[in-house]
Amino acid sequence: MAQKRNTAVPYGLVLPGFLFSAAIILWPLFQLGSLSFGDVNRFGQVLGFGGLKNYSAVFVDPELYASLWRTVIWTVSIVAGTFIIAMPTSIILHRDFYGRNIARVIIMLPWAISLAMLAITARLALNGESGMLNSALIFAGIIDENVAWLASYRTAFPMQIIVGILATIPFTTTIFLGGLSSIPQDLYEAAKMEGANGWQRFRRITLPMMRPFVNIAVVLNTIYVFNSFPIIWVTTQGGPVNTTDILVTYLYKSAFRFGKVGEAAVLSLIMFAILLIFSLIYVRLAMKNERGAQ
Repeated sequence: MAQKRNTAVPYGLVLPGFLFSAAIILWPLFQLGSLSFGDVNRFGQVLGFGGLKNYSAVFVDPELYASLWRTVIWTVSIVAGTFIIAMPTSIILHRDFYGRNIARVIIMLPWAISLAMLAITARLALNGESGMLNSALIFAGIIDENVAWLASYRTAFPMQIIVGILATIPFTTTIFLGGLSSIPQDLYEAAKMEGANGWQRFRRITLPMMRPFVNIAVVLNTIYVFNSFPIIWVTTQGGPVNTTDILVTYLYKSAFRFGKVGEAAVLSLIMFAILLIFSLIYVRLAMKNERGAQ
C-alpha cells in the first residue's frame, strides 16, 4: 500500500500543472475548431455551421502553397545558415584569448533586443534612399547607385533571411558553447599526440560529441523561425504583392486585413499540426539525450 502511495505522489504533483497547461492549449484549439467549421463574420462571430467551406477555400487558394513554399525556404535557409556561422563562431569563442568575454557580449547583443526592434533597424538600414547598407556599399565601390532592397522579391526575401540568421545566431551560439564546454579536453590532447590536424579533430571529436546539442538547436530554431512574424511583417508586410509572405503573415492578413476569420482558423490548425510534429521531435531528442547522459 505504501509503495502504491509513493508511486502516486509524483503524478499528483504533476497533475495540477498538466491540467493547467492542457486547459491553456486545448481551449484555444477547441475555439479554432469551432471557427474553422463555422460561418464566421469578420468580427469573429459564428453565425452558423459552415461545414468544410473554410477548408475548401484555404486549400484551393494558390497563395497557401506559395506561402508554404516560402516558409520552407525561409526556415531551411535560416536554420542552415545559422548552423554554418554559429558553429565556427562558438569554437572561436570557446578558445581562451584576450577579449573573449567582450566578444561573447557582442555576439549576444542581437539577442538582448526584441525581434521587432531588430526588424525596424534592418528596415532603416535597407532603405533604398538613405539606408546604411547602400551608403556602405557605395563607399566601398561595390555599387554605383542606391538599390531599393525591399522593393523587389529578388532582394527583399534574401535580405530578410540574412536578418533572420543574424537574429538566430546568438541563441544557437549559446547552445554550441554549452556543448563545447562539455567535451573533455583530454580527447583533443590525445588526438594531437596521435598527429590529428584541426579538421580531423573537428570531424572525429567535435561533431560527434556535439550531435545532441546540434539536434536540439536545429529543432528549436526550426520551431522559432517557422513561427517568426516580426521580421517579415515589419520590413515588407509580405510585399511587394505578397511575394515575401510566409504562413504566419498570410494567416495574419487573412484574419485582420481581409476579415476571413474562419479561413485563418484553418491556417492556424495547419501551423499547429506542423509545429506539433517538430515539438514531438524535440521532446524525443531531449529524452534520448537524457537517457544517454544516464
